[in-house]
Amino acid sequence: MTYCLGIFSKEGIIGLADTRITSGSETTTSKKIYTVQREKHSYFIMTSGLRSVRDKAITYFSEVIEDQDKEFDKLYKAVNKFGEQVKRVAAEDGQDLKESGMNFNLHAIVGGQLENDSQPKLYLLYPQGNWIEIGEGTPFVIIGNSGFGTPILKRSINFQSSLEFGLKSAFLSFDATRISANDVDYPVDTVVLRKDEFSIIEHRFAEKDLGHIADFWNSKLKSAIDNLPADTLNNALNSNKEDIRVRSNAS
Repeated sequence: MTYCLGIFSKEGIIGLADTRITSGSETTTSKKIYTVQREKHSYFIMTSGLRSVRDKAITYFSEVIEDQDKEFDKLYKAVNKFGEQVKRVAAEDGQDLKESGMNFNLHAIVGGQLENDSQPKLYLLYPQGNWIEIGEGTPFVIIGNSGFGTPILKRSINFQSSLEFGLKSAFLSFDATRISANDVDYPVDTVVLRKDEFSIIEHRFAEKDLGHIADFWNSKLKSAIDNLPADTLNNALNSNKEDIRVRSNAS
């Protein structure tokens, strides 16, 4: 499993991905974000699914963009071309995977801004090669292990959120997943693309870099729970003899 997150903001887009690769009982670390950067032309691809399928699709796409990348002036055109490579791999390997008891399950998040895009764009690509665009209404998307990290994003993120706020929420979402699932872990890679700057900023963080943030969040969360205005809820802890007598008479 994996954890890849894309956030769409009025200020730009954020991508975050863990790096853990699990194969049977063995774990390794590998980058899950592929980037392309040229003048006024920057985008990234994050993937979730079988590593062999991902590597093959990215390899095919790398060959395509050697000759055709300059033809992509809007991001959806690059997404279409990557989708073609995903379908190509599915046609080549899908049946063999099925016979081996595995499903062809490559999902991808593609984000960036190309020359003729009015603003950064964010897309979710399905294993069938089709895609949807992530919009202002629900301005984030997760592929991989999505259950644990979604609640904090739903509570915190909207299209008006700053990139700084979005990055903090992204980390907390990853951290919630990391402590709940043993197949998601550090190091974590981030990419940030500000609107109209066409330059992806990449960073990798280890647990020693960000662990203090997780500790701070845990302490604040415990304090917030302790100070909840929960007088009514606390009635569940008390025995109300009058209520008990009324229920007994009624029965």
